[in-house]
Amino acid sequence: MSEPRVLRGRVVTESEVIADGAIVFDEVILKCGAASKVLCEGEAARAERIDGYILPGLVDVHCHGGGGESFPNAQTEEQAMVAVMEHRRHGTTSLVASGVTAAADVLRSRAVTLANLCEKDELAGIHFEGPFVSVERKGAQDPTYIIEPDVELTKELIELSRGYCVTMTLAPEKRGAFGEGSVAEALIEGGALPSWGHTDAGPQAVREALEYSRMKLAQVAPRSPKATATHLFNGMRPIHHRDPGPVPEFISDAARDGAILELIGDGVHLAPDMVRAVYETLGRECLVLVTDAMAAAGMPDGSYQLGPQAVTVQDGVARLSGGDAIAGGTSHLLDQVRLLTQGGYVPVVDAVYMASVQGAKILGDKTIGCLREGMKADVVVVSDSLEPITVYRRGLAV
Repeated sequence: MSEPRVLRGRVVTESEVIADGAIVFDEVILKCGAASKVLCEGEAARAERIDGYILPGLVDVHCHGGGGESFPNAQTEEQAMVAVMEHRRHGTTSLVASGVTAAADVLRSRAVTLANLCEKDELAGIHFEGPFVSVERKGAQDPTYIIEPDVELTKELIELSRGYCVTMTLAPEKRGAFGEGSVAEALIEGGALPSWGHTDAGPQAVREALEYSRMKLAQVAPRSPKATATHLFNGMRPIHHRDPGPVPEFISDAARDGAILELIGDGVHLAPDMVRAVYETLGRECLVLVTDAMAAAGMPDGSYQLGPQAVTVQDGVARLSGGDAIAGGTSHLLDQVRLLTQGGYVPVVDAVYMASVQGAKILGDKTIGCLREGMKADVVVVSDSLEPITVYRRGLAV
């Protein structure tokens, strides 16, 4: 058996950047900390010096694709793996595959394909974005397939997902979205989380949905005790001081130790100043960075597909072909960490935390998301400018 790998450089932990840190790992992390404290003489002698940073593997809980392939359109595991590897090579070692609103049979088929990859430890879970969303705030969701909350379909998708359904996006204003006999109830009892979003709701429906989520999650042994909000600000009625809409309620709930709020920190979906303002208001424990990436992540401008919708990417921005709605992102999660830290919007420790630990919490997986002894050896080596150099997943170079 080969000796464990030893890396020495600036190690980004949950609480600090260790200037002269070290990590020793095989398939799991054996040691991590200040080099002077954790390395024996032999390990210090053979340590690989890193002229950059050593990060934990990133965790993206909302991603539709990349590398030219889309999870909502992937009819085979091989197609889906193209997208998985695109993000993995850029530091995302745990990825939740997101679908979009589509015909029920398509959703059933994708659930089976993606669950197969979850069982093979290639994906971390499945996210259904729709079909129980708002037509008014549909974004890139095809209105043809938007339907009213259907508990039986929800239960069927959960069963087909074989325990790997992590979240489902639904609009709180829809009848049957939450409460007794609702979709949210079926999700929580089935081991998944409601992710409230794509909503035109006013404050009351959002507050009631979030309070129901908190109450119901407290009654079971959930993967996470907190519901989520799907890409805060995007796919929601905007804030107005006389017509506040859903956003202030999401922020209020998060501030009261409620929901975890997704932010797409790519500079397209949200201005970095908005990310900074929300971060400085709520703190990192309430926020998770997600890509919402579609097939064009890592690819040139051109024509792509997102579920049943045609998408055109120009200057790196994806929009519905012939329309104005943003149709997913084109970033990798590490791109967002780079943008937010190098621009001075979020400190590197907290940006990495929101791109790793927070996703692991949503998944309910205590073996990923940070560099600690006993964790899976998901390790990302990056340059001073946070460009990926080497990615290790479960101790193996990608």
